Amino acid sequence: MSLDLDKFSKESKSEFPANKKVKDKLKATRPKNLDAKFHQAHKEVFEKIDCLDCANCCKTTSPILIQTDIDRLSKVFRMRSSEFIDTYLFRDEEGDYVFKGAPCPFLGADNGCLVYEDRPKACREYPHTDRKNMLGILDLTLKNTLVCPAVLKIFYEIGKDYKK
Repeated sequence: MSLDLDKFSKESKSEFPANKKVKDKLKATRPKNLDAKFHQAHKEVFEKIDCLDCANCCKTTSPILIQTDIDRLSKVFRMRSSEFIDTYLFRDEEGDYVFKGAPCPFLGADNGCLVYEDRPKACREYPHTDRKNMLGILDLTLKNTLVCPAVLKIFYEIGKDYKK
């Protein structure tokens, strides 16, 4: 079952101003139980959502690859790290290595990851809604509401208590 990404895109853009207000309230009030709220919402949302139905993150954005990611993936493809970089990566404005384009070169036709066991750390941790110190990554989480339907739902659940 495939997710309607056009519908999601419109909805996430429409909800963005309200979600930004929620983010600002969260930053201002600094709730002590924010991590627990995010972790609970993450658990509940991912019981209903399968990333393979969407893969929008892999279709539209690139993770930052650190040197250990590059070295690991280079071994998978039996390439030198420099060859892997030349083939797949470039440095963005911040100087980080990212994929040359979207979708991810390792995204399969079935939305599966062709290098899943060896995927970059940023991919392993995405969408970051079950991490510690959610307060510190609220700006990133807000941006991810535009990329990931699960994050949009998680943010909606968190925001129920803060929308007024």
